Amino acid sequence: MSTLRFKVVEEAYSRKAVPVELPNERPSEYFGKYVFNRAQMYKYLDLETYKALVYAIDNKEPLSRALADSVAAGMKRWAMDNGARHYSHWFHPLTDGTAEKHDGFIEHNGKGGVVEEFSGKLLVQQEPDASSFPNGGIRNTFEARGYSAWDISSPAFILDKTLCIPTIFISYTGESLDYKTPLLRAINAVDKAGAAVARYFDKNVKHVITYLGWEQEYFLVDKALYAARPDLVLTGRTLMGHESAKNQQLEDHYFGAIPSRVEAFMLELELECHKLGIPAKTRHNEVAPNQFELAPVYEEANLANDHNLLLMSLISEVANRHNFQVLLHEKPFAGVNGSGKHNNWSLGTDTGKQLFSPGKTPKDNLQFITFLANVMAAVRRHNGLLKASISSATNEHRLGANEAPPAIISMFLGQQISEVIDRLLNADEDDEISFSSKEGMKLKNVTQIPELLLDNTDRNRTSPFAFTGNRFEFRAIGSSANCASAMIALNAAVADQLARFRQVVDARIANGEEKEKAILKEVKALIRENRDIQFDGNGYSDEWKEEAARRGLDCEASVPKIFDAYLSKESIEMFNNTGVFNEVELRARNEVKWEMYTKKVQIEARVLGDLAINHVIPVATRYQSLLLDNVMKIKAIFEGEASDIAQQEKETIKKIAGHMYVITDEVEKMVEARKAANKITNEREKAIQYHDTVKPCMDVIRYHIDKLELMVDNEMWPLPKYRELLFIR
Repeated sequence: MSTLRFKVVEEAYSRKAVPVELPNERPSEYFGKYVFNRAQMYKYLDLETYKALVYAIDNKEPLSRALADSVAAGMKRWAMDNGARHYSHWFHPLTDGTAEKHDGFIEHNGKGGVVEEFSGKLLVQQEPDASSFPNGGIRNTFEARGYSAWDISSPAFILDKTLCIPTIFISYTGESLDYKTPLLRAINAVDKAGAAVARYFDKNVKHVITYLGWEQEYFLVDKALYAARPDLVLTGRTLMGHESAKNQQLEDHYFGAIPSRVEAFMLELELECHKLGIPAKTRHNEVAPNQFELAPVYEEANLANDHNLLLMSLISEVANRHNFQVLLHEKPFAGVNGSGKHNNWSLGTDTGKQLFSPGKTPKDNLQFITFLANVMAAVRRHNGLLKASISSATNEHRLGANEAPPAIISMFLGQQISEVIDRLLNADEDDEISFSSKEGMKLKNVTQIPELLLDNTDRNRTSPFAFTGNRFEFRAIGSSANCASAMIALNAAVADQLARFRQVVDARIANGEEKEKAILKEVKALIRENRDIQFDGNGYSDEWKEEAARRGLDCEASVPKIFDAYLSKESIEMFNNTGVFNEVELRARNEVKWEMYTKKVQIEARVLGDLAINHVIPVATRYQSLLLDNVMKIKAIFEGEASDIAQQEKETIKKIAGHMYVITDEVEKMVEARKAANKITNEREKAIQYHDTVKPCMDVIRYHIDKLELMVDNEMWPLPKYRELLFIR
């Protein structure tokens, strides 16, 4: 084994679990310790300020400037009492990550010293550089001013002794440069449109609330092994590497016993999550070796999204303390499952009704089927846009492979809901809609197990958008993505559809139709018009791809072209109607998407070229030289007697030479393809060129490197192999 590889593998396999000190309190006692939640607001704010702030949060109203100084003073005292010495506006630029600039709580006191100070002005608004973050051409380099403004609906928190204030991020000219701003707009749009429809069934409804429960999948790799793989360090995935003889085919990792090192890491991660108010609840081994999952309790979508981004930052810090590197890339290893971030999405009212739960009365069931039909219509009309919202250079590797849903958006409804819809379409107007909310199932010959309750649907792991009982599971989101991208598109599309529905039904009622009959008539029309979006079968089959095309669903597979859906006439109109994006913002964001796609593929191509020419080819050449030397010695000693042995080694030498020739030739082609693509000034065309000409070269190069890995002496191979990377001990 090569010296470096031997050392890092030995170091990785010799590690023990890092001890974790458990607090003496129960989780409920330290949960939210570092969050400026309502309990802390009540403690640190005067009563008048507290009531005004809570009222503003509950009623989605802006905080008055008059109260900002009082809130800032209380927040500063709380933060400093908990060890904070700096504050930061924490925002979500168009990078799928977070950003923060730290400032100290100090100002001159006029006497040669300083005084701790934090004003309402500093709390409410700051001016980050708007030109240094992706902006799609909205801001020039010399036009740097942008604004961040406090989002009062998401509580401030303390991270690493810094007070972090969740904010929106907009340009000097008012366009959004982040994910939070349009997410809040989309949530407000579905609130307004959804509440108007929900009041058909309950006049007391004031708000419809969007809920999100994300499931974060990730891989863990030992730090030493990670550092020995330049492709992992620079791109987040292995650009080469032959499959291990054993990977996930025995299905023995999924839900298996958690390795002790990993369990210690998970325990500390949960502790840190709970202190920051992230309701981490579920942890388990995922399907692929070294793959795991963390899932929280459901929350309102804006807060849930903030918590997911906070987790993505926190998880790397905690992993580092346990000598791990977290991989959030959607497909870090070929041949095994990739990582997603399933978004469980639902709507509820401020009166406590879950809008995607069948009820016990015909009225409740009519409400359920009304919202279901509108979601069907929204997803059917904007299936291309929803696919664009989850597409990226990294998620492109995952979709359609190893249990990830295909790159075609369809809806899974399940047998019972399908049967109800069929009956509804064939029923008379006066027939009632009924569901069995849960069906009992008794296990024969196992008397000690009580009756089990079955959900209304099974689960379809190949469906990108599946109804799972009282919510929809949007399974196509990638593990490294910002949940907001998918939630913006989905909520905006549903809000627009609900507004259309209300307009049609109100017109029918105005013309003298009974309300329930008017609703039911439009519900039936929506289901008939949009039933093509439903598919409960195997999304991996070639037959489905052909069928989806016949149904008129978006089957485009090139990510740069998939992004075009954002700029379709229907998308621009829908986003404008809901107030989520104007056309300038949409075009700017697409520029960013194309540019990010190009840069990620470009980086991967450069790294792969370097590894191929400077790591793989030299090692293969040295091994080939050893074989040549051995053939010469065999011939010299045994002369004609050893012709068969020599011939066998000569065949191996030829194969190695053939692989090296293709690798060298394809690297040259890839470099030339990059040069040609880089001359293109249009970001869309450049991204398409990288997809069509650079990526195919990378696939060929990898194939031949992986073949060499099986042929070259194991002791000479320079990079940790899959069998060493994928099995934590």
